[in-house]
Amino acid sequence: MASPGGELGGLFDHHVQRAVCDSRAKYREGRRPRAVKVYTINLESQYLLIQGVPAVGAMKELVERFALYGAIEQYNALDEYPAEDFTEVYLIKFQHLQSARIAKRKMDEQSFFGGLLHVCYAPEFETVISSVPKPPEDKRGDMHTAHPLKQRRRI
Repeated sequence: MASPGGELGGLFDHHVQRAVCDSRAKYREGRRPRAVKVYTINLESQYLLIQGVPAVGAMKELVERFALYGAIEQYNALDEYPAEDFTEVYLIKFQHLQSARIAKRKMDEQSFFGGLLHVCYAPEFETVISSVPKPPEDKRGDMHTAHPLKQRRRI
């Protein structure tokens, strides 16, 4: 199912929606059945791929709905991405990773204009620079807040 070359226009394994997990323990089952998937830091991304959007020109409404979870840097439709008939695929980039996490959790499998959305991370759209976390700017300021007594003893 995944594109063997790994090109950006192809379908990747982590974009495919999984079936419901039926081997979970009873005490772990929630109100609705879910697929179980483990995410590593490498698979999480500020980029979200939204599949299953009905092709009725609802990009503005989709962006407004996702903007409830955080500031959006950019968004666009992926015309070359393989999709079901009469549906579109969109790519949304959030400013913060935490916003993307919340949006994915809340919007996945939600009804939107008569169709069910499938939201997944799209780390293949990140650049190397954007995927490396930035170090804290002022380490000395962090020390002042963490250890105020050590600061006083030196004076």
